[in-house]
Amino acid sequence: MTGSGARILVVDDEPEILRAVRTNLSKHGYQIDTAANGKQALEAFNRRRPDLLLVDLGLPDMDGLEVIRTVREQASTPVIVLSVREAEHDKIGALDLGADDYLTKPFSVEELRARIRVALRHSAHPDAGSSAVFRTGELEVDFEHRIVRVAGQEIHLSPTEYDLLRVFCVHPNKVLTHRMLLQQVWGNEYGSERYYLHAYLARLRKKIEPDSQNPRYLVTEPGVGYRLLA
Repeated sequence: MTGSGARILVVDDEPEILRAVRTNLSKHGYQIDTAANGKQALEAFNRRRPDLLLVDLGLPDMDGLEVIRTVREQASTPVIVLSVREAEHDKIGALDLGADDYLTKPFSVEELRARIRVALRHSAHPDAGSSAVFRTGELEVDFEHRIVRVAGQEIHLSPTEYDLLRVFCVHPNKVLTHRMLLQQVWGNEYGSERYYLHAYLARLRKKIEPDSQNPRYLVTEPGVGYRLLA
């Protein structure tokens, strides 16, 4: 579900946040359920099966990371974290557990709605790799033939560059952490070799971006990872 009518579960122990988010999102046609702690959140998730979760990390009875971990064991429902925590390890921890996005409080409701729309669109088409061809802007990736084109012109990529780009195409608009990318491209024994990513991202950008210094497709999420804008 990608528009008005989507059911969203908001999990936060601050009544003001719950009230503000419920009021704003309800005006735009979303159905809103709320929970003030982790136990209520998991009960509401199992009972209502929402289309998307907004989860605070600082809950009174359990860490929001536990809520994300439990949800991910059951479903691929989009999860957006809302938290005052700004430390990189908190963001990385949430994203590595499967959160789709992360917003730091205070946030604008306009940005929140934009992130919700992206997450719902992505959940409606969860595996871009299931299609024969992925397209965004002037970038085209033919998975069947392992061919990459920019503005109709074929671009030569090394096997590793192609594998890295494919991971992004399978998860468009989703923040992918350094660890996630390293493990999916180089293997599970990798996780801290960020210089691999820096080197290959730089090469990939030079080949597919109109301006590698101001990327249109592969953007950096500072301290966390990267995202393919689609």
